[in-house]
Amino acid sequence: MHFSRPALLGAFATSASAFVAPMGTFSVNHFIQSDPLVIGRMDPIVSPGVASGHVHAVQGGNGFALSMTNQQAVSSSTCTTAYLKGDKSNYWTPALYFQDPTTKKLEAVEFDYMNVYYFFDKVDADDKIIAFPPGLRILTGDPSLRSPPVTPELVTDYSDGPVIQPVQWGCPRVDTSTPLYEADSDGLHGYGIGSKVMLAQGVGFSDKNCDGLYSPMLAEITMPSCWNSATDPSLVTADNPQGYKYLDTFKNKGTMVYPTKGVCPTGFSKVPRMFYEVYWQTTKFASRWTPGQKSQPFVLANGDPTGYSLHADFLAGWDTDVLQNIIDNCNTGDRATDTCPGVIANPAGTRCNTTNAIPEDLGTTAPLDQLPGNNPIPTAWGIAPSGATPANDSSSAAPIATSSSAAASSPASAPTSAPLGSTLAKGVVAATASFASASTITASSGSPSSTGSTGSAVASGWSYSGCFHDGNTDSSRVLTGITFADVGTVSNTKCVAYCAKAGYSMAGTEYGGQCFCGNSLSTSTKLPDSSCATACEGDGSQTCGGSWSLSVYSNAAPKVKRSHGHLRRRLQRVNHV
Repeated sequence: MHFSRPALLGAFATSASAFVAPMGTFSVNHFIQSDPLVIGRMDPIVSPGVASGHVHAVQGGNGFALSMTNQQAVSSSTCTTAYLKGDKSNYWTPALYFQDPTTKKLEAVEFDYMNVYYFFDKVDADDKIIAFPPGLRILTGDPSLRSPPVTPELVTDYSDGPVIQPVQWGCPRVDTSTPLYEADSDGLHGYGIGSKVMLAQGVGFSDKNCDGLYSPMLAEITMPSCWNSATDPSLVTADNPQGYKYLDTFKNKGTMVYPTKGVCPTGFSKVPRMFYEVYWQTTKFASRWTPGQKSQPFVLANGDPTGYSLHADFLAGWDTDVLQNIIDNCNTGDRATDTCPGVIANPAGTRCNTTNAIPEDLGTTAPLDQLPGNNPIPTAWGIAPSGATPANDSSSAAPIATSSSAAASSPASAPTSAPLGSTLAKGVVAATASFASASTITASSGSPSSTGSTGSAVASGWSYSGCFHDGNTDSSRVLTGITFADVGTVSNTKCVAYCAKAGYSMAGTEYGGQCFCGNSLSTSTKLPDSSCATACEGDGSQTCGGSWSLSVYSNAAPKVKRSHGHLRRRLQRVNHV
């Protein structure tokens, strides 16, 4: 599907007040072949060095590998699937599967094609947009989401709403006499919720057959465009010659954020806004299920039958001079970036692929009994698998067993677990990160018990208060006395000691590597202890919160200032600086 500029602007202007940059240009980055660079359980951002929790479809440079340095995409790629030779970046999203309604067996849905639109949004003539530095890692979407986001409309600028909603599904159809989603759908009963503006789009899978000409079912993801470009001379290396402090959105919360009225926060630089379109050849399965029955047969590779957990990753491998030239001088509209002046295109017929580093049966030739990585599929719509966190994009190695009966299928050459003391994720831009299931970490003596008692002796007189859902702004944080306390490699023991010394009676840890202090709870949405199951960076025997989940310790009974109600549990959280 090739959009004109008015159509694309319409796609983003999902309400009368939706922000559209008054100036700027755009160009579409096409890819040279219908098949991707590689499909497999590889994710050098979330799961470096080990098998990812689920299968991804990847485009871009063939330097793509299980682990990647900042310069690797540029220096190690001998070819790229991008039309433009100067782009050796990597772009990836979760793969899609068809689950036969009768047999329940799973088959890989053929990847059809991908487009990535590059928007160069400017609020005025002096608004500067810079090229991605090599190695910049961007993620968006929520791999753990199984219930509807707060709105079915795209929200990619904070002026349009307090909660970013960067993903949708598209479903072009020949027959549009019936709505794509029922008008009264709450997104919890077999299919998602439709956009009120773009009627061929919505959140979550629909129960209709997507049979538009050359346009089967498509995933749509908008990436953030504000980058924290701070530098530190002590960080200058051959792999990071500028000494950038923040190149990894998974390890450094707030590396990337969305703008407000097109303006980035102080200290942030504006980079191109990318809009992914990923098409899946779902029409080949049209005769094997009945549309319009309030159910649908497709499931994302991370075990999500709802489609709410759609997400995307990017690792920059541009020739920065080439991209800066495109930003400053090119406006091709829906024509490809290879038509921009001063660029070199790949010759017609060029092919580029790389080897899947995790060789296993992906369901491309015969049906599977379970998804690669053993990701369970909920039998009920809109809820997580029993006894496990819902997603498996974890920096502990896959596969992740969620019950004693789930057998690991990782090849012998791939690690089957990461050390509990290894660096785990701190956050994903514009989304919650996802982590290993509780069963992965039950050996950790630092896990709080199911009764909420202290799971580790953090300090004399301090006790475990519980696992609490954290917010995305200073005002909605669980603990607001000191945020992101600098305690080095975080453990509960270190965080409690730091907060106690600073005069606070409460301490909390999150994402395995963040510490917060306070004297009372600002919010009171309590979560099961399994949501706070991420190993602490500084002590693998302890668990330090999870994805937007804070392990709270106190030397007194917690005081609650206010409650925001159950709705907060359903909101898709974003990183906000």
